[in-house]
This record gives sequence, C-alpha cells and structure tokens, in this order.
Amino acid sequence: MYMFSKSLEERCNRILRDMEGSLTARDRVGIQDFVLLDAYTSESAVLDNLRKRFNENLIYTYIGTLLVSVNPYKELGIYTKKQMDIYMGVNFFELPPHIYALADNVYRTMLTETNNHFILISGESGAGKTEASKKILQFYAVSCPSTKLLDNVRDRLLLSNPVLEAFGNAKTLKNDNSSRFGKYMDIQFDHMGGAVGGHILSYLLEKSRVVHQNHGERSFHIFYQLVEGGEEDLLRWLGLERNCQRYSYLVQGECAKVSSVNDKSDWKTVRKALSVIEFSESNIESLFAIIASVLHLGNVTFVADSQGYATLNNSPEIHWLSKLLGIPAQVIQVGLTHRKIEARSEEVLSPFTVDQAVYAKDALAKAIYGRTFTWLVNELNESLADWYCVFSVNSFEQFCINYCNEKLQQLFIQLTLKSEQEEYEMEGIEWESVPYFNNKIICDLVEEKFKGIISVLDEECLRPGEATDMTFLEKLEEKMGGHAHFVTHKLADQKTRKTLERGDFRLLHYAGEVTYSVVGFLDKNNDLLYRNIKEVMRQSKNAIVKHCFPSTEPDSKKRPETVATQFKSSLVGLTEILMSKEPWYVRCMKPNEGKQPGLFDDVLVRHQVKYLGLMEHLRVRRAGFAYRRRYEIFLQRYKPLCPDTWPNWKGTAAEGVECLVKHLGYKPDEYKMGRTKIFIRHPRTLFATEDAFEPITLSACVVLLATKIETCWRGMKARREREKRAWAVKVIKRFIKGFMTRNQPACVDNTDYLAFVRQNYLTRLKENLPKTVVDKNTWLTPPPIMGSLTDHLIYLYCVCLPHVQLQIKGLTSSIFKGTKENYPHSVGIPFVDTRISKYSVPVVKYDRNGFRPRFRQLIYTGSAAYLVEEAKIKQRVEFNNLKGVSVSTLSDNFLILHVQCEDIKQKGDLVLQCDYLFEALTKLCLVANKHNFIKVVQGSVKFDIQPGREGFVDFKSGQETMIYRAKNGHLMVLYITCMGSVVTYQAKRSL
Repeated sequence: MYMFSKSLEERCNRILRDMEGSLTARDRVGIQDFVLLDAYTSESAVLDNLRKRFNENLIYTYIGTLLVSVNPYKELGIYTKKQMDIYMGVNFFELPPHIYALADNVYRTMLTETNNHFILISGESGAGKTEASKKILQFYAVSCPSTKLLDNVRDRLLLSNPVLEAFGNAKTLKNDNSSRFGKYMDIQFDHMGGAVGGHILSYLLEKSRVVHQNHGERSFHIFYQLVEGGEEDLLRWLGLERNCQRYSYLVQGECAKVSSVNDKSDWKTVRKALSVIEFSESNIESLFAIIASVLHLGNVTFVADSQGYATLNNSPEIHWLSKLLGIPAQVIQVGLTHRKIEARSEEVLSPFTVDQAVYAKDALAKAIYGRTFTWLVNELNESLADWYCVFSVNSFEQFCINYCNEKLQQLFIQLTLKSEQEEYEMEGIEWESVPYFNNKIICDLVEEKFKGIISVLDEECLRPGEATDMTFLEKLEEKMGGHAHFVTHKLADQKTRKTLERGDFRLLHYAGEVTYSVVGFLDKNNDLLYRNIKEVMRQSKNAIVKHCFPSTEPDSKKRPETVATQFKSSLVGLTEILMSKEPWYVRCMKPNEGKQPGLFDDVLVRHQVKYLGLMEHLRVRRAGFAYRRRYEIFLQRYKPLCPDTWPNWKGTAAEGVECLVKHLGYKPDEYKMGRTKIFIRHPRTLFATEDAFEPITLSACVVLLATKIETCWRGMKARREREKRAWAVKVIKRFIKGFMTRNQPACVDNTDYLAFVRQNYLTRLKENLPKTVVDKNTWLTPPPIMGSLTDHLIYLYCVCLPHVQLQIKGLTSSIFKGTKENYPHSVGIPFVDTRISKYSVPVVKYDRNGFRPRFRQLIYTGSAAYLVEEAKIKQRVEFNNLKGVSVSTLSDNFLILHVQCEDIKQKGDLVLQCDYLFEALTKLCLVANKHNFIKVVQGSVKFDIQPGREGFVDFKSGQETMIYRAKNGHLMVLYITCMGSVVTYQAKRSL
C-alpha cells in the first residue's frame, strides 16, 4: 500500500508542477518556454511574458534549451541542497526552468553522448553572470560523484572563484562586483562523471583600471581587501596604512568604500582560498608584496629640474619599492626617470620629462599587475591539473568587449542554426530556411585585414611621426566613410551630429548603436613598457616578479603586438574551442539600473532582449515547429485523453502518439511525425491539448488511479488470505497425525506435535509455579513426553529461586554490615522483584535552596538515574558523572548523590529520602557497576549546591523525629535511632 500511495503522491506533485502550463497559470505567470508564444515575433509579447514571470519571482524562462535569467536583486531560496536534489536526473522540461536544470542536462548529455559541451553565459554588467557561474559550479560540486580526490578538485574549482574575483573584479557604475576580464573555465570530467580537473583562460584584463578609474568606480577588489582586512603585522611588513585615502591609485574614482562590499570579510575568504588551493607561504608573501608595491608606485611623484627633466626625491615610496621588489633603490630611480636609447653601437640614457615619467610609472604599474594576474591564472590552472555593455563613456576596452560580443553572437546564430538543421535532418523533417540578421558585416568592419578598425588602429600606433587619437579618427573617416554601420561627427547628417562629439565614432552593432570616444585608444592599444624598465624588473628578487619578467624573454627591437591584435588572436582561439563543443546558453538580464528588487524597467529590458539576440534565437527555434518531444514522453503525459491509449498502450510509442493525435483532431499541417519525436507547429495546438488534459488531471486521473490501487489492494489481500488458509491446512494435518502417533518414539510425523505439548506444559507451568521451595505437591502433572525432566526442573527451581535474592543481599551486606545502624532490620525483608528488574522507587527530594520537600520518583536505566515528577523528567544524572553516594551511620533513610558539575548552569548534588534505602542503593551499585562508591559517614556530609557553593549534613540524637531548617541555614532532622537515641540532621549552605 505504501508503494502505491507514494506513486500517487508523486503523480499528484507532478500534476501540480505542470499547472504552470495550464491556461489559468499562463495568464498569471506567463509561459515557461518562449518557443510556445503565439506572437513569437513580437518584442512586446516577449517583454510581457518576462514581466509576468518576474512579478511572480519566476526569474528563469526557456527559449528551447537556452535559459533566460533575470536578476531579482534579492534572495529567493531556490538554490538549496533540496532544490539541487529535485533537479538531479530529471528530464529538462519536466520541472519549471532553473539553472540547475540546464546544468544537470549538460552534465547528463555529456556523459551519455561522451562529447564536450560548453555553457556560454552573457549579459550586461550587473545582470548576474558571475553568480550564474557560481551556481553551476556549486551544483556540480554536489551532484558529481564524491571521493576524497574529487572533493579536493571540486573545492579548488569553487575556491578559484573568490581569488579570481578579488584580482579581476571591481566596482563599476553598473555593478559592485563586475568582472573586468573575460573568463573561459574548462572543467574536466572522467568517464564516471567525476570532476578531475579544470583550466581557466582569461582575456583582456582591464589593466588601465589599476592607474585610473571613472568617478564612482574602484580599482580591483584586492587592493581594498588588503588595506582594510590585512593583519597589522602584514601591513607593517608591507609599509601600508589602513587607510585607502592615502593611496593615489585607490582614490581616482572617489569611491573607496562600497556599502554592498565587505572588504574585511572578503580578505579572509581570499586568504583561506589561497591556502586551500595550496599556494605556498612564500608565493603568498610575494603576491601581497607585489600588490603593495603597486600602491607605493602610485604614490611616487616627480618634479621638474631646471632643464625640465623629471627627478625623484628620496621618498619613502622608493625605499618600500626597493624592499618589496628586491631591486636597489638607485636602479629603480634611474629606471623611472630615464629611457635607454640605442645610437648606433652605443646605448644612451635619455631623461624623461615629468609627463613621460608619469606615463612610464603607470605603464610599469599596469605591466606588473597584468603579468601577475596572468601568473595567478596559471597557478590556479596548475592547482586544478562574455560580455556586452553600453556605458556613458565607451573607450578602448568597451570596444574590444563589444567586438567579442559580435563574434559570440555570430557563433551563437551559426551553432543554433546548425543544431536545428541537424535535429530536423536526423528526424527526417524538411528544413525551412530562417530569415535572420547576419552580423558578419559588423565583424568584418572591426576585424577585416588591412581594412578593419583594428588594422587602422594598429597602423596608426606603429607609423612614425606624431600619431594621435584624432589622427586615428581621421583615418577611420577616410577608410570607413560611407559604411552603413559606421558614423562620426564629420560624416553624420545634421540631426545625428548633435548627438556626437568631435572625438567620437558610432558603430551600429547587431544590438543597437554604441558611441565610442577615441580618447586613449592609441595609448591603451600600444600598452608599451620601455625596455630599460623591463631590465630593471629582471633584477627583482621577488619570486613572482622574476617569473613575470624572465631573463629569457626575447628582447627584440621589433615592437610587440598591440593589445587589439592580441585580443583578436585570443578570440579566434576561443571561437575554435567553442566550435569543437556542443553549445548551451544562459542569457542574464537586469530588470533595472538601481538594483532594486521587484522593479521591472520595460525600456531597459527591451534593450537587453534586443542586444542579447533573444529574438533572433527565438526566430530560429520557431522555424517550422514550435514544440517537439520524444514519443514516449508525449504519450506518457497525454494518454488519458484517448480511450484507446489509456491506461496502457500495447503497441509502439510512435503508433500510440499517432492514435492519440488523431483522436484529438490534429490537422495534417499542424504536426509532423519524426523518427523519434513528434513536431507540433503552433503553440495553440499544444495549449489546446494541455487545456483538455487539465480537467481530468485531478478528477479522472485520480479516480482511475484510486480504482487501480483498490484493485491491487483487494488482490493482495485475497492472495494473503489464500496463503494463510493453505498454511493452516498443513498445520492441522501435521497436528492430527502427531496426536495419533504421540505415544510412539519421536519421528517426522510427531516431532512438531510433541514440541507443541512440551511448550504448552512449560507455558502453563510458568504461570502456576509453587510459592515456596518446600511445596512439592502442587506442581502440574507433566505429560509422558517430559519423563524425568520434571524432577530436574523442580531441583533447579528450588536451588535458583533464592539465588538472586541471596546475591543482592550479599552485596548489601558487604556495603552496610557494621556501618549502618538500621541495616540488621533490613536483612529479613526481601527486595521486591518488580523494583529489582525494572527499578523505580518513590523518594522525597529536598531543594538545594530552602530545603523544601518534594515527592518524586527515582528511576534507574542502563546509563543514568532520573528524577521524575508525573512523567516529567526533573533531573538526569549520568552514571559516568556520579562521583559517589553518602549516607549516615545512623538509622535515618537519607542518601546524597554527588554529581560532577563543571558548568554553573548545571544542577548540583541530590539530597533524597527513601523508605527503601538499602534496596535502592544496592540496585544503584548493580546498574552503575560501581560497588565501592557508597560512603557511610559519621557526623557530617558535605554536598554541592552548585559549582562554588557547598552545603553540609550533620546528625545528632533526640527524642522525636523532626525535619526543619534552622536559623543558621542548617536543615535539622531529628530521627529516632534503633537504640532509642535521636539523630539531628543538618544541611548547611555556604559560599
């Protein structure tokens, strides 16, 4: 019955989950898969569906297997271990959309198909990309097979995140924890599904943030974490003060403190992570020394001498740079104020102007931090053996990021089209061409050889003469003039010109227009570091700096590749990696700019819908058929709608689906039957099926299930009854045959009967035993089969009856004989059997404060003694914590249990009065297995009221029995002794 009820409960739960797809739920919470939207070409319909779901705290929606995630800016309680368990091993569309569903489906598909997959997470800054990646890693940490080795790998994968965030994330105007670098994390699984390693690729770290931040922004988190959270000894060793305002590189944006960021707590997390990832202490010291040296470098100032050249004062900053980097101070001074120039066969030091020196200093700071970040990523990789934004001012880094978005969008559409085409071909369904915007024209505008923006930028950076950002813009206007996706102030019409500055150019990306300021393009693309400064850094004794500036590095006179060219090459490599894997997508969106929960900004979300390419993807997914499911799944869900398929279909699943859709009246142009799946063209057809299914879900289905359960239950009861009767027949036959042969020697026929006779006699004898050992005439007459065994039973009974009592009495004698005055009077009184076997005895308990008497029950178990009042436990004393028991030498019936107390909140010793004193104490010795812990004391007995407070018990003679508290704090007890004397009993409290 349990199995059937559990099955029914699971079915009902599944039905309730599916209610989200019902007509009523669709009106309230929207549709959980955009593919099922009728108006799928309408941005307004997509926006309305997102808004409905967001207002109901449903932040996830599918477009096929693509997951759209809207940042709620609040905790929703949907990322618990219980939620992970729910989504493990479940069909992708069986439960409501969730990032766990996508992560689980990727994982199981990878194991099933034994090929490589990737999850591309994209969205604006602040949309939740970093959090989404964390949730996926946490899900794999729980769901993957667990061994000590695999747990170690998973811990390192998870802890690599806070380290990368500390060194690569920063506060921007739009996000307090914005990733300022592109990250590709590769997780490797073995054939059993265990995570066995990982690899991280980083792209385009925003190094310029080290030396400059826009107003309202910060540099990388690690600087503030070190200053705010670093230990005092560490800061003293690094020459730092706990004040971010003292460091020039940290106050450019005038935003050193951020309310949503706890730098002290994050510092502890990073320190712990570095230890778990097993960075050596020397490497950790070298790493923090580099971070501190960048801060000191930012405080270095230059002054012009009489000839206008830069000079350095003997400032403390140079001293700390020398100490932390392990480079002589004089070498650093020369390196920061001079440039080495080769004149024919000679090398000459040419002094810098102040501006040139500042440029060289900033270039060095960026180079040190950038190379250290690369070293850090490589170290994480050894340990482990996505963007698109529109800012108010868009410069070189944003240009590179948006170029990356164009390439990923191009890849996204290509892979989606490819995936759709392959599925249609595999199922034997004719493919229909899909109109979509091909952004190759924009990618070519940026990257085309000799003609693209990057080529023009590199050419301007490398040409001799005075090249500036404005000459670069002029070259762009010369080469790009007339391009439909490129415009500048000079090329624009009069209306557009009002929206552009003279130093701006505008690109029409697939997502919309973005305006870029050319200021800083050349400097950031060059990212030059003078050769003599590299030579200075090669002299460093800091292990990491020495690794980052190796002496084996080619010192070619040829200019290194520009940043844009390096990024373009990296992007080509990333594209090749992604093209070799199966794609999955998470599109992250932010509902408003203010990070406010519950606020949905239609204009902002509409913009993101466009630039994330959701409409393009939806258009591709809806090409031809909106819905497709495997025959088995479709039939399992909807078979109650057709009498021929319910409750069980005997043929193949495909034949069952064909029968079902004909019964439902599907038109030939509304569906296609593939090899393994049914394809439904219009969402309205599916919704009509769903709406027809809903009314019978909780009525007909439950009735049919109940009928099935009842049938099974009746059948089971009938089978049990039949089995019971068959067994009874066999037993009766054996009994009759045994009775007929009862006087014969034991054989197969009478063995069971004779055993029954013996058992029956012994059972009756147990309840009719003689009361004394001398009564031998009242024994029950034994059956012949017992023979002389009865005489043996009588003998054993006579010997063993008094044996238990004698043993217990012997123990009592060894404790109290000759020490307790009233012991001789107890010898002739037997201990009660019921109290001996399961011991419980009434007592009077005296309060430790005030000595008020209270009636209680004292109960012994195998491990503890309990003081109970009306089934309520008042005090429990573990036998292990029982130090001893004290009684007086006189005829009173008082006992004191001494309890070990270490906490002042614990109760102290117990003062008890018991009419069955000898019986209770003897039983206590037996159950506690402590035979020598009872002390018979003459005069006074000391006891603990609570830790630190003691009391005493005194005894004196008198003429009558009285118990009362004296004026001096003693509890006085007058007790008549066996010889007629009286004992006075005192309990005295003292501090």
